[in-house]
Amino acid sequence: MTIGRDSPAEAPPSKRSKLRHVEDESIGVLDSASSADEEARVKEIMQEPVEVTKSYDFEIDYRDKLVLAPMVRSGTLPARLLSLYYGAGLVWSPEIVDRAIIGATRTVDEKTGVITYSKGQGPIFTTHPVEKPYLIFQIGSSDPALALEAAKTVQQDVSGIDLNCGCPKPFSTHAGMGAALLSTPDLLISILRNLIAHIPLPVSCKIRLLPTQSSTLVLAARLLKTGIRNLTVHCRTRNMRSSEKALWERLSDIVKLGKARGVPIICNGDGDGWSNWTFIRDMTGADSLMIARAAERNPSVFSQGGPKSNVETVLPKMLQLVDQLGHHWSNARFLLMQYHPAGSGLSKDEKKRIQDALTTSKSVEEAAAKLNVCLSEGPTVMQEIIRILGGSSKEDSKLSQATVAPSPPIDDPEEALYNSA
Repeated sequence: MTIGRDSPAEAPPSKRSKLRHVEDESIGVLDSASSADEEARVKEIMQEPVEVTKSYDFEIDYRDKLVLAPMVRSGTLPARLLSLYYGAGLVWSPEIVDRAIIGATRTVDEKTGVITYSKGQGPIFTTHPVEKPYLIFQIGSSDPALALEAAKTVQQDVSGIDLNCGCPKPFSTHAGMGAALLSTPDLLISILRNLIAHIPLPVSCKIRLLPTQSSTLVLAARLLKTGIRNLTVHCRTRNMRSSEKALWERLSDIVKLGKARGVPIICNGDGDGWSNWTFIRDMTGADSLMIARAAERNPSVFSQGGPKSNVETVLPKMLQLVDQLGHHWSNARFLLMQYHPAGSGLSKDEKKRIQDALTTSKSVEEAAAKLNVCLSEGPTVMQEIIRILGGSSKEDSKLSQATVAPSPPIDDPEEALYNSA
C-alpha cells in the first residue's frame, strides 16, 4: 500500500510535531487512567481479609536485622556461617530449582554434623543444624506442585521457605521462574498459596519493582493478602543492572502496605551494612536490610564495629571453616576469590601473591600452606560460631573432635542446581 504524504508516516515536520503531541497526550491519559484504576484496586485488596492466618512452632522474626541475600555460589554453607558469626540476623540459601532438590538423598556427616542433599553428582544443598533457626531456603519454581514438593524435601532442616520472584538471570526466567513470575502474578500467587497451605513453616517471597509504582503496589497488596510472613523487595526493576542505583525512594509506599498487614518489608539493593542501614531505614521505613554484593566481598560487613580486614581476619577464618566443614574446594575457592584485599595496606605485589595462591591451589590445605594459615584452629572457629548462635553442647563436642578428610576434587556442584530447570 502506498502511503500518502499527509499520512502520519510521511507527514511534514510541522504535522509530525502535532501528531506526536497528540500521541503523547493520549498515552498520558491512558497511563493516568490505568494508574487511577490500580490505586483503586490496591485500596480494594487492602480492605479484604488475609486469606490464611497461621501460627508456627517456630516463628521467624524478620525485623530489625541485616540479613544475607540468596546468592548463587556465594551463599553456600561456609559463607552463611561466617555471615552469622559476624552478626547477620538471618541467612537465605542460594536459589535452588525445585526439580534439582526433589528426590535428593539426605545424608548427615557424623563427624562434622553437615547435612548434605545430593543425587550422586556432588552436593545440591548443604547445611548444618546450628544455622537452622536463621536459615531461609529459597526455591526457584514456576509450578505450585513442584514448589511444594521441593519445600517438603528440606523442611526439616530449615526455618522458612522463600519463593524467588526476582532473579532476572536466564537460567531462572527461561523456565518461567524468578523475575518471570512478575509477569504471571496469578501463577505466583498460586505457588505461595500452595506453600502456605501445606508447609508448617513461615513462607515469604522476594520480588523486584515493576516498571510503574501503581502496578508494583497492586502486586504487593496481592502478595500480602496471601498470608506470607515477609516480603523482600529488590529496589530495581527486572531490566535494571546492579550498576544502576537502587530505587529506594519507591519502597516506602510498599512498607506502608506491609505495616497495614503487619508484614515486615526487607529492603534489598545497594545495602553496604551498618554504614548505610540507618539512612535506608529512615528513608524507606524498611524493617530490615538484605545485603548481597557487600557481603560477598566481605561477610564482616554484618559486624556493628565495621568490616574487618579480609586478608588478616576474614580469609583465614574462611579457610579454617572450609577445612572444618569438609566443604568442596571448587566453591570454597570461588568464595575466597571474592574477598578483595582493598584497603588492607598491602603492596600490589602482595595482593597479587594472595590472589595467585588462591587461583593455583588445588585444595584448602595447599592454599593454607601458601598463605601461612593454621588450619588446626578450625575447631575453635566452629566452636565460637556455635557459641554465638546458641548451638548445643553435643554439636560443640562433635565438631571440636572432628577430623575431616580432604574433599575429593569435583566440578563446582552449584551448576547442578539449575540443570533441571
